[in-house]
Amino acid sequence: MKRSELTEFAVEDEGFKLKIRRGGPGLPVVSQGAVSAPPFSVAAEAPDQAAPPAPAPSEAPKEEETDVTYIRSPMVGTFYTSASPESGPFSEIGANVTDTTVVCIIEAMKIMNEIQAENKGTIVEILVENGQPVEYGQPIFKLKQS
Repeated sequence: MKRSELTEFAVEDEGFKLKIRRGGPGLPVVSQGAVSAPPFSVAAEAPDQAAPPAPAPSEAPKEEETDVTYIRSPMVGTFYTSASPESGPFSEIGANVTDTTVVCIIEAMKIMNEIQAENKGTIVEILVENGQPVEYGQPIFKLKQS
């Protein structure tokens, strides 16, 4: 619902009614009752009060910077800065990288995938903590291009 900025969704089907609301006060409402709508119809009910506008994500990268690019996660998985807890990190803030430099590992389905920078530059920020989950396309490093 966040990604599509959807604030309310309702479905009615043969005596079953499901309504989900995001951003409004109170807990989610799920109700069941007799309805006269045809199967699989989507009801557009007016909310009790106007939902507040979705806030802009504060961690979204600013793509307007011309000399900055982002290394993005090519898959869903767990982000690791090093090959093992005992070894040093693949890259650190201030490190110069080339397009073939391995900058991290993303574990997906018990497979450790080495992620390359794919750009030349200097790492100015690591956007994900070690051991944290990442999504496909999520920025993981901020890179100043050289």
